[in-house]
Amino acid sequence: MRSLSHFKHNPLITGTLILTATSFLTRIIGFFYRIFLSQIFGEEGMGIYQLTAPVMALAFSFSVSGLQTAVSKYVAGEPSTHDYSSSFRVLISGGTLACTLSLFCTFIVYRYSDYIASNLLFESRCAPMLRIIALSFPFSAVHSIAKGYFYGIKNAKLPAATQLIEQTVRVGSVYLIYLYLTSQGKEPAIAVAVIGVVLEECVSFFISIAALYLRFQKVGLLCSIPHACRYRYATITGCLLRMAFPLTLNRIVINLLQSVEAVYIPAALRTFGLSQSDALSVYGVLTGMALPLILFPSALISSVSVLLLPTVAEAQARSDYASIRRTVSRAIRYSSFFGAFCTLGFLLFGRMAGLLLFRSSLAGDFILTLSFICPFMYITSTLSSILNGLGKTGSTFLLSVGGLLIRLLFVFFLVPRFGILGYLWGLLASELLLTFFDIAVVRYFTQSYCTEKSGIL
Repeated sequence: MRSLSHFKHNPLITGTLILTATSFLTRIIGFFYRIFLSQIFGEEGMGIYQLTAPVMALAFSFSVSGLQTAVSKYVAGEPSTHDYSSSFRVLISGGTLACTLSLFCTFIVYRYSDYIASNLLFESRCAPMLRIIALSFPFSAVHSIAKGYFYGIKNAKLPAATQLIEQTVRVGSVYLIYLYLTSQGKEPAIAVAVIGVVLEECVSFFISIAALYLRFQKVGLLCSIPHACRYRYATITGCLLRMAFPLTLNRIVINLLQSVEAVYIPAALRTFGLSQSDALSVYGVLTGMALPLILFPSALISSVSVLLLPTVAEAQARSDYASIRRTVSRAIRYSSFFGAFCTLGFLLFGRMAGLLLFRSSLAGDFILTLSFICPFMYITSTLSSILNGLGKTGSTFLLSVGGLLIRLLFVFFLVPRFGILGYLWGLLASELLLTFFDIAVVRYFTQSYCTEKSGIL
């Protein structure tokens, strides 16, 4: 009974279960959605749609990714201190920064969408979609900061609810627009898919604002909103920026490299001998069909990773280094077991899954090859979150950039010679090396902490 009670009231376990259940449900919905898109718009359409992802990722990285993590860290002590006023000020400071940066991104992407599509993505058909997507950035920024707050206080209910609602709104709105256009005798364009992105972000924005209002009203804070001088808010903003800057730089550099990777894979495939249409089709099958299926089981690992950051940060604040070492050991052990299980499943059923789900034998071949990255990918995901929780964001940055540079070398030198198989080799090599170095770096820091505590240093 005691262990059962501990299980129920452990925020890491309960939060993980909530996020995992929601993530699996949304990914199931997402699979049917991707199947729908692939059947309506084809493999080439999926390739064009996937080319817009780097632009969205860069905008998110610049405006909110680092701030979201910083907000999570600075409100992590609220459950024990009940200092709601400080959390409120952190939210105001983080939200203001995120909104300002996201509006700047909206202006740049909307104003220069034609240039970005033609000269950076090498696909002019992306321009209309970029203009639509740009409208979602401010809404995304606000609800991401709100999610960062709820992750920080280990309350997974709002992020889980918005995740499910987002997916439902996106899929439902696109399907309704498709039905309307076809009933009018019109052929829907792939740009319809990005309208759902804007609608889901708008709905998430209003839900997040409502949830924050109810949260602070419940604790009585809104009856006397905490006032603070400009100096106080400037101090909080400075603290957020100091932590967010390396994380943001990390994500920007990583997403820039990922953008180069995404753009040059079709270009390298054309050098290999494929036509523009075939290159986009292969890229669409890989990034829009095979990789999402490989990433599907990572719902559990992603949920654990999100909640590991505040857990490790809180343990570090208490100087509970033994707890940190136990967390690292369990993260590696469970991620390895789970990854090996997923690899076996994809080896046995991957080819069949590609045919049944996407009606693509090429997707099945990709799934079979990519199955080997599962253990390594899951381990690096959890260890990166632990490093961020320890405040070692610089190490996370260097490791991530190193893995991407390895993949880019394969894109530039092996894909033109061996086709998409060269890129799959690059994925395997980068994940293997990342896992080795992640384990080495985490063990180094945790052993150093324990040595310092014991008084040896």
